[in-house]
Amino acid sequence: MNRGGWSWKRQLGVTSAKRRVSRATGIPWTKSGRQRKVGAAFWKLFK
Repeated sequence: MNRGGWSWKRQLGVTSAKRRVSRATGIPWTKSGRQRKVGAAFWKLFK
């Protein structure tokens, strides 16, 4: 488990690149984020 400190992903800019892509497209990067977004849209249809 990482408790802070150095991260190779942060060092190479992977984290910020993923964040920029997610914000630009409006689609979450993580699987759980995508599922949450789809689920919320699904329930809005039936309200």
